[in-house]
Amino acid sequence: MTIETTVTPGPRTFEMELTAEGGDIDELGHVSNVVFVRWVLEAAKAHSRAAGLDYDAYMRLGAVFVVRRHEVEYLLPAFAGDRVRLVTWVESWRGATSLRRTRVLRAAGGAELARAATTWAFVSTVGGRPRRIPADVATAFAVGA
Repeated sequence: MTIETTVTPGPRTFEMELTAEGGDIDELGHVSNVVFVRWVLEAAKAHSRAAGLDYDAYMRLGAVFVVRRHEVEYLLPAFAGDRVRLVTWVESWRGATSLRRTRVLRAAGGAELARAATTWAFVSTVGGRPRRIPADVATAFAVGA
């Protein structure tokens, strides 16, 4: 999979593009639903790295984000060779959780293929208990869309 990333000006959205590959295709001949979920996760991780919060940064904080809930609405299929653009942003913060939105678009023409809402929980790396999200972490992402 080839990934290109850009951070767009204005609202704190993050964009990346990738190409669906042969291994992403299911027995029905289109990109598997599981692959769409993987793309949503990859976009979130890439956005975090672009915000200055990579794995090592989270280890220094002693806490990481883990998925609590995914909601994905599949609108149109993608096929091998399709170039797709993922647009993601953190919509809200609350205590130890955040809500991230992601749109999956066909790069050529911009047709929306899927949209996702992911609830992330910020948990301690020791014991896995929820921790309040530090203000500087929230500020790194800002809120927008």
